[in-house]
Amino acid sequence: MHIDIDKDVCIGAGQCALTAPDVFTQDDDGYSALLPGHEDGGGSPLVREAARACPVSAITVSETVS
Repeated sequence: MHIDIDKDVCIGAGQCALTAPDVFTQDDDGYSALLPGHEDGGGSPLVREAARACPVSAITVSETVS
């Protein structure tokens, strides 16, 4: 899976970090960021729910093709 955070759209609501704290965090400016080593979601079942929880739809989750 591939996770993309549109930094131009993110408003720093933090819903992603609350929903999937094992994958998302907030950077020093308060915007959404992926935790190091979790660029692929780390297998967390909550990644898609975190994307849906974003109030401005700044997070997209897509399947990677191997």
